[in-house]
Amino acid sequence: MRVLIAGCGYVGSALAARLVADNHEVWGLRRNPDRLPEDVRPIAADISDARTLRDLPSDLDYVFYTAAAGGYEEARYQAAYVQGPRNLLDALSSQDSIKRVFFTSSTGVYTQQDGEWVDETSPAEATHFSGKAMLDGERMFREGPFPATSVRLGGIYGPGRAQTLDRIRDRVITCPAEPSYLNLVHRDDCAGILHHLMQLDNPEELYLGVDCEPAERGEMYRWLANMLGVPEPPTDDAEPEGRRTRGNKRCSNARILATGYTFLHPTYREGFQAAFAPRPVTPPVSSTDDTAPD
Repeated sequence: MRVLIAGCGYVGSALAARLVADNHEVWGLRRNPDRLPEDVRPIAADISDARTLRDLPSDLDYVFYTAAAGGYEEARYQAAYVQGPRNLLDALSSQDSIKRVFFTSSTGVYTQQDGEWVDETSPAEATHFSGKAMLDGERMFREGPFPATSVRLGGIYGPGRAQTLDRIRDRVITCPAEPSYLNLVHRDDCAGILHHLMQLDNPEELYLGVDCEPAERGEMYRWLANMLGVPEPPTDDAEPEGRRTRGNKRCSNARILATGYTFLHPTYREGFQAAFAPRPVTPPVSSTDDTAPD
């Protein structure tokens, strides 16, 4: 298959490596393509600038849009999730071989705040510019010229993304006094889900890309502290209203599980242990060599 990954960054590069290993012909589009995985064909372009998208490969079978905003600013979100999709769909409009386009959205489009469960049928009524831009991107692909599937990813972690661990080590993170939930997914499962959906004959238009257990913040922070061998974070006694901007919902991955996908990292425990657990120190081998230091 001939596959284009637009916005081939953290998730897109992991996906590209999987697809190349599966013998697909893969193009990776990003501003600076120097860091693409081996055997991925580079395209130096900016999805927010239509002029750079004039020479895309022809006869594509699948397209993945995995761009990231690169910062929490409205202009960046508009460029990545509104202007970018519009430009890419326009650039691909003459192609008639594309079987499906996949768009990585976010569970941030949900505004539920009381720990309730949400799934693909739950109302997505984003109130912040970030969620609104994501929903606009979903709509453009859904109403575009090709069959489209959006995957609303949870908080992505994995190799190179250890900010939470750094905050626990530095003692600048606290555990909420009341239950509060995060919805996470390891980078390798992001790539795995997208690869898996590409292989389905008729995937749904929408999936939640989250792991198998919403993470209660306090429980996860304490578990991570124990994994790292540092003191557990203190409890934050602030009123719950003061923390509502964090989000507090539990996302179900039942729909993606029903397709037969098996998670590499079903919960944050497996994911963080695999990537970040301290390596055991090998004890020195005793020596009778007379030249060994004292």
